[in-house]
Amino acid sequence: MTLLALSEVGKRFAGGTRFADGTEALRGLSFSIAPGEFVALVGPSGCGKSTALRLAAGLLTPDAGMVAWPDGRPETGFVFQEPTLMPWADALTNARLPLDLGRVPRRQADARAAAALARAGLDGFARAYPRELSGGMKMRVSLARALVAQPRLLLLDEPFAALDEITRHALGDDLKRLWREYGLTVLFVTHSAAESAWLAGRVLVMTPRPGRIAADIALPPGRDSRLAPATIEAQRAISAALSQAMAAA
Repeated sequence: MTLLALSEVGKRFAGGTRFADGTEALRGLSFSIAPGEFVALVGPSGCGKSTALRLAAGLLTPDAGMVAWPDGRPETGFVFQEPTLMPWADALTNARLPLDLGRVPRRQADARAAAALARAGLDGFARAYPRELSGGMKMRVSLARALVAQPRLLLLDEPFAALDEITRHALGDDLKRLWREYGLTVLFVTHSAAESAWLAGRVLVMTPRPGRIAADIALPPGRDSRLAPATIEAQRAISAALSQAMAAA
């Protein structure tokens, strides 16, 4: 079964847009994702990873090729590079936003938002405002907001890139746990071979711009810690594929 499929997708941003001036971001990008997979999209800066994620979310339309959801477009949660929280609203209100937009009754929405915050590691912080939260805690609110509507597909655009290593590791561990608990399908954009080797079950390596898939790597079992031999070997394989993609560009 396939939840999401991109087939020979191309995307160019015309001059004058806020993204780039006449930049061909993607050319011939093709991949598919099955329900329940955790897939990492890895590549050098500027290779079109974020553009591919926005196409998968339906936030952009391709100039060539096709983006398809064979069973219909799934409920999707999106976590951006920045938490993008409403500074005037507390954590509960920020996490509840998708339910408010969907006109879910307030009492039910509050309960679901509080539960999402707790599962994201913020039990007891429902009434805290963004200015009172650390960077990692803000990202946890963003993650809770993405999960509160119980999406089938979770898209994450380098959400841990600006965080310190300890916080990044803790959030990665929680993301892996939430993927299992919610039964999610995850597409995770990162530039880190180590992060993708630990979190994902499959890694798609992209070429430099215009981006396309250079390697599709199924990761081995036995990666039960970041320092497990299987994890280290997976990281080496991803790093080698990235080097080959850069050399062939």
